[in-house]
This record gives sequence, structure tokens and C-alpha cells, in this order.
Amino acid sequence: MTAGLNLFEQQARNRRLTVAWMALFILFFAWLGFGGDLALYLAAAARTEGQVPYHFPWIGGVVTVVAAITTWVSWRKGPQQVLWSTGAREVTTPQSFEEKQFVDVVEEMAVATGLPKPKVYVIDDPDPNAFATGRDPPSACIAATTGLLAILNREELQAVVAHEMGHVRNFDVRLMTLIAALVGVIVVLSNGMGRLLRGGGGRGLGLLGGRGRKASGPLLIAAAIVFVLWVITLILAPFISRVMAMAVSRDREYLADATGAELTRNPGALASALEKIETHEAPTTHIKEGAAHLCIADPLGRDVNSREGRLADLLATHPPMAMRITRLKGMAFQQMKAAGQLPTA
Repeated sequence: MTAGLNLFEQQARNRRLTVAWMALFILFFAWLGFGGDLALYLAAAARTEGQVPYHFPWIGGVVTVVAAITTWVSWRKGPQQVLWSTGAREVTTPQSFEEKQFVDVVEEMAVATGLPKPKVYVIDDPDPNAFATGRDPPSACIAATTGLLAILNREELQAVVAHEMGHVRNFDVRLMTLIAALVGVIVVLSNGMGRLLRGGGGRGLGLLGGRGRKASGPLLIAAAIVFVLWVITLILAPFISRVMAMAVSRDREYLADATGAELTRNPGALASALEKIETHEAPTTHIKEGAAHLCIADPLGRDVNSREGRLADLLATHPPMAMRITRLKGMAFQQMKAAGQLPTA
């Protein structure tokens, strides 16, 4: 297997996983929005003969409108809010050798990808980290901490920037902004509907009771089952949505690693950069939880991101660093093998 084929297989696999997770995310969101409407429709059908009086899915309609507005606002304002929250400063005139090298490398990678040059930002934080944000390639921004610029050589910095340009080229910046907005809507929906159901006493179940009217037993049972499942899902929605968002984030990190290796043809440099980042265990104090999923490494230093297994797969925002490094070194090995550069016995 050649190095190029290895890279493209990694990219294809993670794109398929992302599509699957996004489809599941949309179906989950649709269930939260229209599951209550389905329960009310079944209840209305059970309590009446002839025409069902429940016509408009108002729960799903309201949720869809709120989600659309929230997503649009997040898409327009999200990147600026992320940069503001981290205290990032734009580098228009480099003030040091490290900043000049950073700007030069971003320009080189923009040429390599055929994309517009992103704006360059620096965060005054000693912990090494970097992220990309923006609505699309023309509005993209790449930010790095002073700690990252201080510890990486040019090849390693080029590999990290190529990873971030991979996020830009793969439209991860738009995807993760969209997902963050959807998670926010789901949390608000869960809290709001929870308060509504608690404040309404037994009204939700009362709608299913069919008191004083002829009711169809099977439909009432179906309505009650749908309603109970919908309420349980609504309660668990914040946790479930975050788990799905983190799964998408992990897949996109693997994809960006493979894309960065493709752009530089030097997967070993990215492996070396990740090893240096991993040795700095202190949290990146200027980058908070809201932007953690955008970073090349978890800025909060959470142990779960360094572990493997089902629990880590559910709760981690990033793939295990050891796994990412191993994959990149495997790509480097394949590359050397294809070029006949391996030492002979």
C-alpha cells in the first residue's frame, strides 16, 4: 500500500463516518422537534372519530424556526466570538521572528491548497495549541499560541498549519460551527420543554387520556409510548447531542491529520509536532470550553482525551494523541517504503 493510498483511505473513511454521524444528528434533532407532535397526533386520532383535529406540528415548527435563527447567528458571528473569547490578536505586521515565520508558513500552505490566505492570529499563551475558524475559506482565520510558535521548528509548524488548512479546505470550520449551534439549540430546547412539562403538571399525559370521548385503545397506547420516549429523550438530549458532536469532532481531527500529511508530504513532521504538544500538560488558559473542539489538542488538558476505549470514545473531544501519532508514523513509514528509503539489513 502506498503512502498516497493510505492518506486517501484515511480521508475517505473519516468522511463516511462524518456523514453517518451528521445523518444521525439530524434524525435526532427531528425526533426532538416532531416527536411531541407525533404523540399529540396519535392521541387526537385516538380521541376522535373521523377527521383528526391536530393539523399543524407546532412543536417541530417552533423548534425548526429557533434552530434556523440560532444557526444563522452562530454562522455569522461565531468565528469573531471565538477569536474574541481567546484574546487573539491579528498579526498584520510581525513583531518577532516566530510571528514572521508563522505568517510565511500560512502563506505557503494557502498556495499549496489553492485557497485564499487566512487571517493570522496569535494568542499570548505559553501552552502550545492552534485552531482554525471562519465561515468558509475566504473568511477563514488560523490562530496559534505563542507557546506553539516557540517550541516548533519550521517543518513542524508547517505541518500544524497544514492540519489547520485541512480543516478549512474540508469545511470543518463551517461544520463545527453548525454543530455547536445545534447543540446549543438542543440544550435550550431540553431545558425549556422540561420546564414547560413540569409547569403543566399532568397536561401532557392528560392529552393522552381521552377522558369523556370514545378512544381507540391501540392508538392511545402508541401515543403514550411515543410521549414517554420523547420525554426521556428530551431529558437526555444535552448529553446525547454532545456525545454526537464530539464524535464528529474526533473524526474531523483524524481527517485533518491525513489532509495535513497530504499537503506537506511529511506526516512525520506532524507526528513530531503532536509529540511536543503532548509533553506540555498545562491547560491552555486563554482557550475555554466553547472553543475546545476547534483546537489541534484539547486545551483543557482532560484525561479522557488521552485514553482509549468505549468511555473515551463517548466523552472525548479529541482522538487519543498516541493514536494520532501512531497513524502519522505509519503514514511516514509507508511513504519511506514507497520511496525505497528504508534501511536494508
